[in-house]
Amino acid sequence: MPSTADFRLSKFDSNSVGRSGKFIGRQTYWKLYSIENIFRVVIHSVLSAQLLPNDWWMVAVDTGIQKKAQSFQSNYVKKSWHGKPGSHSIYYIDLKDLNEIIRANANLFLPVIPDLDKWMVGIEELRLPRNVVAHMNFPNNTDMKRIDVFHDDCVTLITVVENKIALLIP
Repeated sequence: MPSTADFRLSKFDSNSVGRSGKFIGRQTYWKLYSIENIFRVVIHSVLSAQLLPNDWWMVAVDTGIQKKAQSFQSNYVKKSWHGKPGSHSIYYIDLKDLNEIIRANANLFLPVIPDLDKWMVGIEELRLPRNVVAHMNFPNNTDMKRIDVFHDDCVTLITVVENKIALLIP
């Protein structure tokens, strides 16, 4: 599948490192970016519709996840010269935390996403291949295909959700 090889499989060449990175960015990274942000929008949309739109974070999210987000946010405030992930706390947590929010509020998601268990399993199965890419490593073909398929499924999920509730960007 890859037209570019993992740079670690041959004699070191800085151009090869760059080609590997560009390939992963073009083929895989953008899909992971899309997946995580689709779930942020889905979570925000569902919980805004089911709870109070401006208060769902404080009502539906575990205090440990809230504290983690708050800690990341305060680090960005201390280093204001860096860009910020987003204005809502949901942008300061990772895929595992997003899945936990869905699990803890499954009763609110089920009317909108009837096959919710499938999605939670999918997110969990994506975590390791996502971490390979997020930690600047080269995923194998199986992991790349898993990311491809899950991304395509997430695009379909947006249509399912949008047919039931308004999509809101946090």
